[in-house]
Amino acid sequence: MSEIKETKAQRVERLKREKNAWEHFDEIRAFARQGHNSIPPEWLGTYFRSWGVYTQGDGAGVVGGKNGEGKATPFFMVRIRIPNGLLSSHQARTIADLAERHARGVADITVRQNVQLHWVTIESLPEVLETLWRVGLTTTGACGDVARNITGCPLAGFDAHEYCDASPLALELNGQLGGNAEFYNLPRKFKTSITGCRSWCTYPEINDVGLTAVTRKRLHGEEVGFSLRVAGGLSTDPHLGVRLNAFVRWEQAVPVVRGVAELFRESEVLRQNRERARLKFLFLQHGWTAESFLAALQERLGFALDPAEPEELPSDIHRDHVGIHAQKQQGLSYIGANVLRGRITPEQVRTAANLSDRYADGHLRNTIMQNLLIVNVPNEHAHRVAGELTAIGLPVRASAFARGTVACTGSEFCKLALTETKGFARWLTEELDQRLPGFQEQLKLHITGCPNSCGQHWIADIGIEGKKIKQDGRMVDAYYFCVGGSVGEFGSIARPVGYRCAASDVPDAIDRLLREFNERRDSGENLRRFFARHSNEQIRGWLAGELVDPVERDAAPGPVPMGVEG
Repeated sequence: MSEIKETKAQRVERLKREKNAWEHFDEIRAFARQGHNSIPPEWLGTYFRSWGVYTQGDGAGVVGGKNGEGKATPFFMVRIRIPNGLLSSHQARTIADLAERHARGVADITVRQNVQLHWVTIESLPEVLETLWRVGLTTTGACGDVARNITGCPLAGFDAHEYCDASPLALELNGQLGGNAEFYNLPRKFKTSITGCRSWCTYPEINDVGLTAVTRKRLHGEEVGFSLRVAGGLSTDPHLGVRLNAFVRWEQAVPVVRGVAELFRESEVLRQNRERARLKFLFLQHGWTAESFLAALQERLGFALDPAEPEELPSDIHRDHVGIHAQKQQGLSYIGANVLRGRITPEQVRTAANLSDRYADGHLRNTIMQNLLIVNVPNEHAHRVAGELTAIGLPVRASAFARGTVACTGSEFCKLALTETKGFARWLTEELDQRLPGFQEQLKLHITGCPNSCGQHWIADIGIEGKKIKQDGRMVDAYYFCVGGSVGEFGSIARPVGYRCAASDVPDAIDRLLREFNERRDSGENLRRFFARHSNEQIRGWLAGELVDPVERDAAPGPVPMGVEG
């Protein structure tokens, strides 16, 4: 009788049951002593991920391998978990030192406020982890089937218009979920956002659980609590979070998030297929509704949540925090620097840390738009700080294209990517700046190297998804266009328009599209509304420069083993 072979999902589930990798740092030490060849496949493919460590690709992306994953090199990506984007200057300098000594000077700010290092060897890994621990940072739970970094408004406590400073709750949730063995073995990744700001700059709609501040009237005055959304996520099956009929009081926020995580953990139906294992698939495939989810959550909590209160959805506004802006604290400002495509050098990090010590109080923030902030700067020093940041390549006044561009890791390091993205993002923004000088419309231009949407192209005004096409007899990088994505008041998933072109032709296509927008827009009309009132055929024609037949959006080249978005 032939032996029944494990499925990929069965193998991963077995490995997670057999070992909590967080309890085996001794094995990582042993690998470091014995070298890369001593690392068994189960560590390379599964256990390292819960440590925030991911094998690095060879630069060819997915096409260099098989079964939907490219070839790995003897180097690692190491993701540093930064709850709510909160960094001290000392922590920032430590990251800069590690990037310089162990990562060939490469560091990336991610779309979840983390920082990623690349080129880390197994011999360096214990030192990297222990150095981070000494300054209060960790990589634990930054990847893998665990509770990922808790995102929050980087201006929590400083924003003059916020409902509340929710960062204490973000930090408490991080302490309860991050690195907690109770949440080591989840069906897949679990993402949480909690914010007290009015602009929802953390995009709670694309998290597994998103809490957004809201107020209600009580006899003693206004009470601040939270709206609750669940089951958001992008990847190959984008789904905006479902709002539940619940008002979550401040003291209920942590139990509620834990309760959602526990429901997810115990959903055995989600453990059967790695590609259908996120919380959103309870709604997409298994018949769950907002009502049934709320009932299950309240049963687990042991108490009922009050009915939801009306909420004010944020409209179309920049949420990147770039520029000089007044804080709620009189006489103080925050300085937001644009970090194009999230790539930042050790010297830039060090300089920002030194500026925060010299002119402020040593606090910095990461944003999900991959930018860096210095907070608590006295107004009289704000322009000096902005000038010094700009001088090192972190502009405080950036073009619309630089401000709006987000890029995933791409094939430079990622084994799942089809296209290179970081260098392409720099070239694309420079091209667009030259072609459309002075363009001021708020624009979200998101670049993702494959269908998994780590670059969040589904919620962009213009989202481009990496492909490969044959041109002059060879395979080249290409991009497929989606338009009209948004979050907030006009939340919607971007729609594919049926146009694809070589990466080298993308500036021409966007140039044509935006010139048509400038000429045809109604008074005061933004890109989202403009795209909404024009057909795919029209938009495709403008992108191509002529009427063309639609091209089908290709699916992922193979099954996705693990998403690596930040």
